[in-house]
Formats: sequence, structure tokens, C-alpha cells
Amino acid sequence: MSKKCELTGKIPMKGHNVSHANNKTKRRFLPNLKKVKFTSELLKRSLKLTVSNSGVRSVDKKGSFDEFLKAVKNKNLSPRLKELKKNILIKSPFKKKPVAKTA
Repeated sequence: MSKKCELTGKIPMKGHNVSHANNKTKRRFLPNLKKVKFTSELLKRSLKLTVSNSGVRSVDKKGSFDEFLKAVKNKNLSPRLKELKKNILIKSPFKKKPVAKTA
């Protein structure tokens, strides 16, 4: 299992443990990953994804899993989610932006 978030693309960072005597030893900072079940209303199916805590919060902020996938850039998504995003964009109804009337 890779230590990578499927939604945000977060990966482990490298750094040092620094002692009081300023000795440095290598270490890794791992992302806070969880296995979360998301449901897609447009495709009428659910997915189990390995997602960071910040990824879950981003989905909550957008309102739904489908809305998040429409808004996010493809470069951060896993190959499985890129395919899912393509299917969601095909099935989603197109919404026109309201036009402001000028007086």
C-alpha cells in the first residue's frame, strides 16, 4: 500500500529528528491517511479510498464527492479517480451561471 492520498496527492516528506545536542537523524513525515467510503450520487455507487484527513475536509467543504471531483485538478488524482471524474463529467447535467441584469 502506498502512502499517498488518492484525492490530494499528498506523499511522505523527508526531514530530520534534531536532538538537544543538534544531532540530526533522517526521518519521514507521513500524511494522516484514512480508509474512507465515499458515495457518488450521479453514478449511484460507492468507493473505498485511502484519503488524507485534509482530503476528507475538502470533500466536506465542496458539499459532495461529485462536486469535489468536478472542481479538483487531474494532476493530483489517482488514475482510478481520473477515470471516475471523466464518467461524472459525462453524466452531470450542465448548469448555466445566472446572468446578472444591468439596469
